[in-house]
Amino acid sequence: MDNLAGTNWGAMKRFRLVLREQGQVREMGGEEMSIAVQIVDNIFMNAIEAGASDIHLQPERDQLKIRFRIDGQLTENGQLPPETAANVIARIKLAAGMHIDEKREAQDGRIDMEYNNRRLSARCSVIPALNGEKVVLRILDPGQMRVELSQLGMPPDVLEKWKQAIQTPYGMIMVTGPTGSGKTSTLYASLNTLDRVHRNIVTVEDPIEYEFSDNVTQVQVTEKMTFPRVMRTFLRQDPDVMMVGEMRDPESLHIGIQAALTGHLVLTTIHTNNSIETIGRMFDMGAEPYLVAAVTVAVMAQRLVRVNCIQCAEPYEPPEDELIALGFEPGAPIQGTFRKGKGCAECRGHGYKGRTGVFELFLGTPEMRQAIARGAEHGELMAAARRQGMRTMLEDGRNKVLNGITTADEVLRAVYSAAIG
Repeated sequence: MDNLAGTNWGAMKRFRLVLREQGQVREMGGEEMSIAVQIVDNIFMNAIEAGASDIHLQPERDQLKIRFRIDGQLTENGQLPPETAANVIARIKLAAGMHIDEKREAQDGRIDMEYNNRRLSARCSVIPALNGEKVVLRILDPGQMRVELSQLGMPPDVLEKWKQAIQTPYGMIMVTGPTGSGKTSTLYASLNTLDRVHRNIVTVEDPIEYEFSDNVTQVQVTEKMTFPRVMRTFLRQDPDVMMVGEMRDPESLHIGIQAALTGHLVLTTIHTNNSIETIGRMFDMGAEPYLVAAVTVAVMAQRLVRVNCIQCAEPYEPPEDELIALGFEPGAPIQGTFRKGKGCAECRGHGYKGRTGVFELFLGTPEMRQAIARGAEHGELMAAARRQGMRTMLEDGRNKVLNGITTADEVLRAVYSAAIG
């Protein structure tokens, strides 16, 4: 493992931290030859080049460990000695607008940067830990969020149904899944397909990960500007479409349902294991079944799985327990080719490069709405969803495995909790 304090730093000016104050943008100060400045720049550049979504600076007893989250997996990327680590953390806190002498309270901030003429930012969180301050940086890259619906990995029939659903003039559309399952990307890609010229589109998010170029009003949640407060204000601003980053509490859900009932299209996320459980979660949050039935247009559950590296993927035979877990009958013939990356320079030895989604979608058809209004149990709702052609995430993942896109191990890791729920 590399010790980053001993790196021979090149004088390349491809990267810079920037400060935005009262509409003015200027480069953050600091001696270019300062070892802390160089290390911080290098950590950010390495993370961006590797396609990392998060940077973790983990304090240990005798070192500061540096880890990147790439394609959902944490990987170690060097360490720093304690005497250098203190200056590096101070530099990061200064860039994020934090108090560098405050080491007993958790702090949050935001860092703006430019790299090879790309504008990026990072959401920064610092918390006191046993051996020092733990820093986690979530890299927010507008380029990564500018995706098309067709690039998310939806099967053709699911993509067609989803496109029809988001063109509905009013009602509620929900995307569900755990943190890091690509929900925000799906909502952003969906908003990009809507008519922004003739419709008033507003969003309330925490955080704002991608800035739309025009005709979309985006509001960042704060302690004073909470989800419910912003949503109430939005309803007085003549919206057509409202995107709510997350339905976190009964009050937000109540306002969202009222908005959907009064002629607005509400797109939002919620945390459940699968699409059917979303209905039960709304009941648990105090929503009346007949109101949930009235507003539900579509519910999509999704997970992200790593994609086989196209340079080094090769056929392989999965063990029988994996086949059984995927739903195959023991000894039954299988139509398809299992593939797995063996690791190469292109994928940094991981065997995977990039991620795609596995999805399950049901629509608020008349039959489904009647079942929801009756407060039907999970099994009855699942049967109604099956009759409209819904496949589970496990089944979608199985198809992607048979097409050599990903591996059985990846699909089982991503959807196991949903499969046994």
